[in-house]
Amino acid sequence: MAKLEKTNTDDANISDQTSKIDAIKQLLFGENIQEYNSEFEAVKRDILEKKKELEHLMDDVKAELLQNIDNLSTDINIRITELENTLDDKTNVLEDKKLDRKIFGDLLIKLGEKISQ
Repeated sequence: MAKLEKTNTDDANISDQTSKIDAIKQLLFGENIQEYNSEFEAVKRDILEKKKELEHLMDDVKAELLQNIDNLSTDINIRITELENTLDDKTNVLEDKKLDRKIFGDLLIKLGEKISQ
């Protein structure tokens, strides 16, 4: 029972404080409080709209960036493949043009033997 009385007393204190705050607001702002409240609500709505617009813009930018990253990755893979193919081709050409010293030495020896015969 004492707990119930304490709760009722606390509720009365909160109501009393709220009414005091309302009275102070009325003294400070007078009849303009409704105008201020409506302006604050308008600003709040505007901020929420701007927040939604920014979130939408951020989502669009994120999607665009992911697409650009994907395109760049594809381009890089294509270029790497092209470079690998070019390197393989040049390696094959060098192998064809390369002079094997052992074979060249054997050929010179054979040429020398033929000349001396």
